[in-house]
Amino acid sequence: MSVPTADRPLEAPKILLVDDNTANLQVLRENLDGLGYKLLIAKSGKSALEIVRKASPDLLLLDIMMPEMDGYEVCRRLKAAEETRHIPVIFLTAMADAEDEAKGLALGAVDYITKPINPDLVRARVRNHLELKRHRDHLEQLVQVKTREVQLTQAVMIESLATLAEYRDPETGGHIKRTQNYVKALAVKLKDHPRFRDLLDEQTIELLYLSAPLHDIGKVGVRDNILLKPGRLEDAEFAEMQKHTLFGEEALRITEQKLGKSTFLRHAREIAGSHQEKWDGSGYPRGLKGEAIPVSGRLMALADVYDALISKRVYKPPFPHAKAVQIIQEGRGTHFDPDVVDAFVALEDTFRNIALTFADCDEEREALIGANASDAGLGRGVSRVLLAEDNPINREIMLSQLTALGYTVDEAANGKEALRKYQAEPFDLLLTDIEMPELDGYGLADEIRRLEQDGRPRMPILAITASDFDLAEEGARAAGFDGYMLKPLDPKLLAKKLADISSKTQAIEKI
Repeated sequence: MSVPTADRPLEAPKILLVDDNTANLQVLRENLDGLGYKLLIAKSGKSALEIVRKASPDLLLLDIMMPEMDGYEVCRRLKAAEETRHIPVIFLTAMADAEDEAKGLALGAVDYITKPINPDLVRARVRNHLELKRHRDHLEQLVQVKTREVQLTQAVMIESLATLAEYRDPETGGHIKRTQNYVKALAVKLKDHPRFRDLLDEQTIELLYLSAPLHDIGKVGVRDNILLKPGRLEDAEFAEMQKHTLFGEEALRITEQKLGKSTFLRHAREIAGSHQEKWDGSGYPRGLKGEAIPVSGRLMALADVYDALISKRVYKPPFPHAKAVQIIQEGRGTHFDPDVVDAFVALEDTFRNIALTFADCDEEREALIGANASDAGLGRGVSRVLLAEDNPINREIMLSQLTALGYTVDEAANGKEALRKYQAEPFDLLLTDIEMPELDGYGLADEIRRLEQDGRPRMPILAITASDFDLAEEGARAAGFDGYMLKPLDPKLLAKKLADISSKTQAIEKI
């Protein structure tokens, strides 16, 4: 049941009637027909769950006593899934014991109706619970709108402050975007590592991504004759330059004190104050060593050095990507946290693709491409990619990777948007996240495979997932996918999977 807006009228509420007894379903249908509802029918718990996944009803009238899967189990599964837990469930039962009613309410049901049903009572309770759901959905929508406004305001203010700092150092136009995405990629890679799993959850990673642009905010306090000097700094000048970490940390500390405790400002302050520290204790401003350095500072330390190496400066040309990787590896255990370096090595193609996407000049692009320009290569026969991902940060990173590889990419923020784009124009490949609002990756793949039965050419579909535990290769193929990819994308693995898909397609065509 959508919330009405000026350009979208209220849709008919969808009610799913679930009962293994055809006569009971007929009675319910007769009592609710003609009242403006769209009625859906399921005669088993299993089919009810399938209809819920595809149709997202606004309310369930659910019988308890059914074979194979009873109503309690259906309700339990609905309430266990994030995408269906909000759907109100009214139990229909001939059992009138208070214990049975308590069990259903404990599972998350909103009401009970006993059989034989009272038509007026059924209609009244359906109407009331749909109205409650409509008001709740409207409130949630308002909260989401306000949350997005706050997040957008925060992001714009962060970028504006970071840009002011970068104006003092005009050689690094793309530095903010590059380092921000490097840090995100490293954090995602390390979040399941034993040393980092308690430090890097999804919320923390998002905050790191947002606060990373402020790492050099302290540069506004460095004198122009030092910050803008066209050459290497003398020892005394370098000592002054080092103070930018303290300037930035103090400015953010003062802001944090005025606004109260904020995890975002804490991360920003830690990054500003610790991103020049080194694993062996030889860094600045405090000479912190090992795990005494905040994890945010350890991630930014590597991201900042890699970016400095591949960037053009008045005193040096951009280093080739391979040379930058070598220097980072040489700093393992001295300059950088060893595990962060290992994550970087595993993500070196991702780093290069991010750097290519946000490169400041052709000279930097040429150095990044170097002799490895065709290492990954486009998948045979694939040029136009449809990318479906609801997380804007993940979507931006994957977009940068794919465009850097030469693909033409169209984006979709959810499954329904992706399905509309697929129906409007042809694509060579779909990369889709699994968990998305409105229509998830499973539903999107299912709809596309159904449309292909009407004569559309078969399109390869790869699921995108954050963990091997979310989806196995066998499960992916059973769900209509041609395979799956882990986030962040590995360009070489993507090219290999596309080549395999292409080879299998050609083999089938020859049969």
